[in-house]
Amino acid sequence: MKIRRARKDDVRAITAQNILLAQESEHMRLNPRTIHAGVKQLIADQSKGFYLVAEEQGTIIGQLMITVEWSDWRNKPIWWVQSVFVQQAWRRKGVFTRLLRDVQKRARSQHVAFLRLYAHHDNRPALRVYRKTGWKQEPYISLRLSV
Repeated sequence: MKIRRARKDDVRAITAQNILLAQESEHMRLNPRTIHAGVKQLIADQSKGFYLVAEEQGTIIGQLMITVEWSDWRNKPIWWVQSVFVQQAWRRKGVFTRLLRDVQKRARSQHVAFLRLYAHHDNRPALRVYRKTGWKQEPYISLRLSV
């Protein structure tokens, strides 16, 4: 298994996996054109973040996205882990752990304060995996305001 940064030619595979992720984790149907455009934008503009993919024999079997938050309290970036997906056939085979270890290595080299992620409270399988790989729940509540 190879872990690498996503490239332009990965947009279609990442888009498909994001559609599956939304359906599976939050029972949402997302607009494929919007997702495709969003993935394409992120890959084209590194200031927005980046995707890492797990690849096996030329096929993307897992992914995660990193977006950056600046922490004025720490004078360092915080990386948000998002859009985590591993294909069903590859689950429980260490794909997410390999992706996470690669992110941690990259984060240390770039002096990132720490990693954060959010998960839907009903996504129990993902929450189990996150806890198993060392994530701790923070004392914050996530809120949203439409603009």
